[in-house]
Amino acid sequence: MHVEVVGQLNAEHTVVLSSGLGGSARFWQPQLAALTPHYRVVLYDQLGTGRSPADLPAGYRIADMAQELFEALDAVGVDDCHLIGHALGGHIGLTMALQQPQRLRSLVIINGWHQLSPHTQRCFSVRRQLLDHIGPAAYVEAQALFLYPPTWIHQHAAELAGEDQQVLSHFPPPDNLRRRLEAVQGFAMSDAELAQIEAPTLLIANRDDLLVPWTCSQQLEQRLPRARLAMLEFGGHASSVTQAEQTNTLLVEHLTRFSVLPFNVT
Repeated sequence: MHVEVVGQLNAEHTVVLSSGLGGSARFWQPQLAALTPHYRVVLYDQLGTGRSPADLPAGYRIADMAQELFEALDAVGVDDCHLIGHALGGHIGLTMALQQPQRLRSLVIINGWHQLSPHTQRCFSVRRQLLDHIGPAAYVEAQALFLYPPTWIHQHAAELAGEDQQVLSHFPPPDNLRRRLEAVQGFAMSDAELAQIEAPTLLIANRDDLLVPWTCSQQLEQRLPRARLAMLEFGGHASSVTQAEQTNTLLVEHLTRFSVLPFNVT
């Protein structure tokens, strides 16, 4: 996979940024100015997306994505880290925390879930129909509707038009996207599994998220032993983009606490 290590390369603490369904490291651009002055930051294009070309196999799972990230971190010499994941990226973080808990100092999940909501399932079904029966251009044009609030789309129309063209020009093989959609739809963790996760976890949710009901984060908070929920009123599913300043403040507060305190502190 394409992996970038930026920021303070000799810092004691490493922050890994794991994107959602799109898989691209570019998603985290609004966070870099807040994180790179203090941390070593690892970004990566998930396998089969962006600068990490591959043909993903049938039956590809979130567990495979977690294993790929373990191997990537080993390759760049990162033994433990704070992981920040958006949606699917949060699923990767939960899986890592369950499989190799010693590797995660803390976890942040932005608009994630542990059981797929029927509402989110319906959204994914629509996206799959667009991909299969209309094509990539329609899939990309619809993507902003699931990610951003209507007023934000109105205010950033020209910027989004340029972004759509860039995404379309680098659109992944459709079979890869189908495999990734199936993986995220197939992800689930039981209450018993979540109860085993000891990583201190910040959950960030948005009340106006069109794709994932904010109650999914509330359910995670109730099941994870060391979780707290920060609720944003505005920002949609991709609030790390639309509410970057507020999101960055939450991230820095969380990372500061669990960088100063000893590893595994309550």
